[in-house]
Amino acid sequence: MFYTDGKLQYPVRVEKPNPIFARALQQAIGGVEGEIRVMMQYLFQGWGSRGPKKYRDMLINTGTEEIGHIEMLSTAVALNLEGAPLSMQEDVANDGIAGAVLGGMNLRHILSTGLAATPENCNGVPFNASHVYASGNIAADMYANVAAEATGRALAVRLYGMTDDPGMKDMLSFLIARDTMHQQQWLAVIEELGGNTEQLPIPNSFPQSEEANRFSYAYFGHRIDKQIPMGRWTEGASLDGKGKFEPMISEPLGGEPVLAPPRPDGGAQTEQVQGGMAVPPAANDPSLGGAPNVA
Repeated sequence: MFYTDGKLQYPVRVEKPNPIFARALQQAIGGVEGEIRVMMQYLFQGWGSRGPKKYRDMLINTGTEEIGHIEMLSTAVALNLEGAPLSMQEDVANDGIAGAVLGGMNLRHILSTGLAATPENCNGVPFNASHVYASGNIAADMYANVAAEATGRALAVRLYGMTDDPGMKDMLSFLIARDTMHQQQWLAVIEELGGNTEQLPIPNSFPQSEEANRFSYAYFGHRIDKQIPMGRWTEGASLDGKGKFEPMISEPLGGEPVLAPPRPDGGAQTEQVQGGMAVPPAANDPSLGGAPNVA
């Protein structure tokens, strides 16, 4: 159950409304780096969390905080739209600046909401929940959350640089600070769970003895000149302490794939059905040098 007292989590004020900045703020609401994404991500991770209850509680608590961030940003959009031009015929004819502003606005702010925010990005594309990651694996989700907060903080920093409005800078400084904390928060969970040594690879419940261990810590080079970009990822102990990084030129380990002819009732041409190649026994057998048939 969720409650609200009708008050903003942090003050939102706009000294000089800017409809174009209102459009930019939409990215922080419904963009892939935005608050709807992390709100849903943390809540769905929490609602599906299994294991220690404290992680469920923490996730749901932080997801609830993100609802407040959406409220703040939606308020900021509405305040930036106050006084925006509404008529192309009248405003543009009388004021060239108003025409330029109108041309750069998200027209849905006029046409769909009456000068209010929308659940979409700065280009008017509705939020897509496929960007929400809730895997049921606590470590995988924490790393996904760090990435979400990192890209969200980068966006907030860019928005901060786009405005000279003191109120907007103040609000964004708060959101940037919360992104800082949330990055630390998710990394703290990883540390509490044992850090990289214990949590990697994810999921750590799968026995690595069943991996193709020859390739577990090999960095594949795919350049035609066989040059490999060398770095921490090509030498020294792996980050989980369970192997050693090494460079490896990628080579085809399987044969050329050969598929069976199409079925007569599968909608293919007669020439395909009658002229199909027989499948050599070893063609799709990895143990005999062929590629596995995963059809």
